[in-house]
Amino acid sequence: MQNREELFLKENGLDVDGIDREALLSAFAEEMAAGLAGSPSSLMMIPSFISIDRPVKTGEPVVVLDAGGTNLRAAVVTIDASGRASIGSFAKRAMPGTQGELEAEAFFDAFADFLLPVIEASVSIGFCFSYPAEITPECDARLIRWSKQIEVPSVVGQMIGAGLLKHLEQRGYTRRVVILNDTVATLLAGKSAGVARDYSAYVGFILGTGTNTAYVERNARITKRTDLDPSGSMVINVESGAFRRVQQSVFDATMDAQTIDPGHYTFEKMISGAYLGWLGFTVLRAAAHAGFFSAGAAARIGAWPTLSNKHLDDFCGGQPTPDNPFLEDAFSDDDRAAVVRLCTPVYARAAVLTAVNLASAILKTGEGRDPARPVCVNVDGSTYYRTLTADFQNRVQRELAALLGPRGIAYELIRVEEAPVIGAAVAGLM
Repeated sequence: MQNREELFLKENGLDVDGIDREALLSAFAEEMAAGLAGSPSSLMMIPSFISIDRPVKTGEPVVVLDAGGTNLRAAVVTIDASGRASIGSFAKRAMPGTQGELEAEAFFDAFADFLLPVIEASVSIGFCFSYPAEITPECDARLIRWSKQIEVPSVVGQMIGAGLLKHLEQRGYTRRVVILNDTVATLLAGKSAGVARDYSAYVGFILGTGTNTAYVERNARITKRTDLDPSGSMVINVESGAFRRVQQSVFDATMDAQTIDPGHYTFEKMISGAYLGWLGFTVLRAAAHAGFFSAGAAARIGAWPTLSNKHLDDFCGGQPTPDNPFLEDAFSDDDRAAVVRLCTPVYARAAVLTAVNLASAILKTGEGRDPARPVCVNVDGSTYYRTLTADFQNRVQRELAALLGPRGIAYELIRVEEAPVIGAAVAGLM
């Protein structure tokens, strides 16, 4: 029998059991094929111009810059012949544009200044850039649009590598830069870490502040470009967070309208860490208005300006810290039980959609038919590994097995620590 909260969610379009997994797999496949052909598609399918078959210099340091989510990181990385990475001179700061709007000059100045302590370690920079960008054959990147609520509008349309190199030259340094997406970097880190294993194909997947997917595609299938060697292959940045052919609930639409980029990256807003707490908060506010809570609890929910994903996940996952807002006296035991029943499905749906996303990329490789040579999937991101609610990680894996097991597809999920940094180093050393 359905409880009152479950009926409320279904009436508003959030129905985990009602998700048609097979239909979504087909939709993903269609959008991926269209994106490769240059036809209208919600998936940009951006060529990286990076082949996993290029040799990587070993024993030589490379400077790495990682612009990912809300943080900017720098390091000096050396990779040995076995694929093992040594990371040193590590530094971190807030990503420029996360703490108020910036102009382009200030943005590139911040990047160049941040690199100064490590810039003399190498003439090469591997730059992991985690936002939608068109990669050129020279491995520079033209920003298409910002995601993850970054506010530097004047950089949209600009070449990121050229801007960085110009500002480094103003400081007396001439350097070479290779730009790649963080998910492409995650794939490369998986290839480097798995050098001793015979995998048939590689996928990179990130589920953290945002989400994205990368896989290796044959050039002959990238028909929107006519300048590629058809016998070769390269890593494709799917920009899977932009997938649109999934039904939004009323709550998704309400939250999306409040973001700085409504209508964009709607799939990302359904599964990633920057949005799950916000989405759950939207559910709770609607439920409070509909009379699901006591007067005291409803008043507290209405008074909160926001709700963090950590607080919501910790509470629904059964591990709240003493400062958790749901432990306030205004919430009765019934109120707290209602919070769990209302918000657990938000995370359960995210797990299902994550599995569909992963299965789509694995299937697109066309590999994994031989159990001895599975598809290697390097998974990175705090939301995937740290989410407690709905038995998240195990639920993703169960859903993925249910999708790929009957198809006879062999795959292996691996985890490489500091994957974007290591992958950027690999690219910089190619």
